[in-house]
Amino acid sequence: MLHQAIINGVRGFTGSLILFPIAERLEGRDMRGKQRQFAAEMEQPFAARRARSWAETVDTVRFAAAHVPYYRELFARIHFDPEALARDPKFLDDIPFLTKDIIRAEGERLLRDDHAAFRKHAAKTGGSTGPSAVIYYDQDAADWSSAVTRYARGLIGAGPMRSELHFASKFPEEFPWKARMREQVKCLSNNRYNIFFATFEPDELDEIWQQIRSIRPHLVHGHPSTLYQLALHVEQKYGKAKAFNVFESSGELLESRQRAAIARVFGCEVIDRYGLAEIGVVAYQTDPQRPQMQVFDPLAWPEIIAAEGGVDVPEADGASNGELVFTALKNRMMPLIRYRSGDIAALRETPSGFVIDGMVGRIHDVIEIAGRRLPTHYIQDVLDRIGAVKEFQIEIRDGRPLFRVVPEPGVDQQAFSERLKGWWGDNIDIEFIESTALHLQGWRSKFRHLVSSSKSN
Repeated sequence: MLHQAIINGVRGFTGSLILFPIAERLEGRDMRGKQRQFAAEMEQPFAARRARSWAETVDTVRFAAAHVPYYRELFARIHFDPEALARDPKFLDDIPFLTKDIIRAEGERLLRDDHAAFRKHAAKTGGSTGPSAVIYYDQDAADWSSAVTRYARGLIGAGPMRSELHFASKFPEEFPWKARMREQVKCLSNNRYNIFFATFEPDELDEIWQQIRSIRPHLVHGHPSTLYQLALHVEQKYGKAKAFNVFESSGELLESRQRAAIARVFGCEVIDRYGLAEIGVVAYQTDPQRPQMQVFDPLAWPEIIAAEGGVDVPEADGASNGELVFTALKNRMMPLIRYRSGDIAALRETPSGFVIDGMVGRIHDVIEIAGRRLPTHYIQDVLDRIGAVKEFQIEIRDGRPLFRVVPEPGVDQQAFSERLKGWWGDNIDIEFIESTALHLQGWRSKFRHLVSSSKSN
């Protein structure tokens, strides 16, 4: 244990003070500077911070009106003057909401006019609120996103000197050596370890646990469903056992039973965070003793709108309940104004800032394929790796999993099927469908990837 602590300490020292600055300079990035700037902004009184964030919201709308084809034409059509926002914030309500469907339909028209002159970073959204969309960041926005994550972890004592462990999907294909080398450098620079897994089978969960015990990271980052399954396995086989200090939950809804089990079995603090591929980490649980998440208002301006029928809305004293809507403040490559997240929450404005008191968010399921229990977020990673998938659902028909895939236009369906069956062979069936054939559950097309069979073959 002491030996590994020394190794982690040396990695943290060399990574944060030597390797990270070198990598940052070689790639022309500025994450540490932005982290310091973001920390300075968050230390300001909320009244000053709020005024600054609103001013950036107005400036973002001005920029979009002048430089983004979609917004330029939209504002002309509805006769919207961005300067009206400077006079009265209520005019923000005149701007129509942005949705994934609009992003998919408009494509490059949501990018700034001169986007070809800039380096772009693509991020694919999740599919919990409808077919996925691709969001483009410029380098500045990508650096802001990384800086905010580094800042947030520093608030809970998990700064760059501390070791972290990240769960990643295990693929049967081997990545090119350049990609593997780049990932190794990235891990060393960030004092990060990766654990690759594919199933929730007892043998694989036990292997994961032994790796964690060997690494002894300060922070573990992953889906709560993964750590929950690991906690149940460890408790049943070994009882309570401590091997890390903090679990940082992301990617799906952290349920209270999951939080309690993870904290009980591993003796760790459980930290929740809320992020979107469209913007980055927009809210974070900064106090381990309180489940509320603080909204990072310098990164995004939050709103709450009434949720459509058929959904349980979390309640909290003094909070507004409904769907979260955000205007991204740091991405001039693809400005997102009044973007509907599809996530339901209780949002409250306090003297210290906006806070999220409760959420109804994304949940992943577990499916059995060829006798192995696989989380649906692993299957989503597999399909993302194959590419050209708008959305998917899995039905169990006559005891067999049926992959119902919504492909991108022009996909070679035979080649796609052969590659997907390279993972699971004849243990799965595949059909290609239109988005309209997806089985929607809940509100606003919010659905789970694993659905009950609607018919038998």
